[in-house]
Amino acid sequence: MSMPVRIDDELYEQAKADASAEHRSIAGQIEFWAKVGRAALDNPDLPASFIAESLISMAEPREHSTPFVPRGRRK
Repeated sequence: MSMPVRIDDELYEQAKADASAEHRSIAGQIEFWAKVGRAALDNPDLPASFIAESLISMAEPREHSTPFVPRGRRK
């Protein structure tokens, strides 16, 4: 469902700049920020950067993923 929402002009300009850099629409950028913020509030022990990177990786197509390979034990 799409619904118009009023936001501050400065926030809109920040979203516009970040959306361009991240190859998202402005609405998509604001939605991403909202998801990061919600997850950060639900998980206050996790850094916001970790949450953002996790959400980005979860959105990647599976065929573009690489398997996790643990490092060998240190001697």
